[in-house]
Amino acid sequence: QVQLVESGGGLVQAGGSLRLSCAVSGRSFSTYAMGWFRQAPGKEREFVAAISSSGGSPIYADSVKGRFTASRDNAKNTVYLQMNSLNPEDTAVYYCAAVRQIGSIYMYTRPGDYNYWGQGTQVTVSS
Repeated sequence: QVQLVESGGGLVQAGGSLRLSCAVSGRSFSTYAMGWFRQAPGKEREFVAAISSSGGSPIYADSVKGRFTASRDNAKNTVYLQMNSLNPEDTAVYYCAAVRQIGSIYMYTRPGDYNYWGQGTQVTVSS
């Protein structure tokens, strides 16, 4: 059973930064594509970023490109999301997700593409 546990959320002022972490249990972490999604109240869950099993060339939603950076440490079974220049529109519950990767990372940009999910961590950006 694969378990994902996010941490690092909190309250930050506009323009500030947060770093989210997602620890993944199990021995197959290096075979998983990892995704970050977010869901604001009353809105659908949306794609934020994805990173391939090898860690190369993360992809991002246009709304976060240039501000957010996804990375992973396969030795620690952990994926990260560094979020800079935060604004109130970034307020949401952030989720990490995992799926065994069998193709291009561009195949993994929808919630339905992932098998495993964390419980989410709240990020609130005040103006």
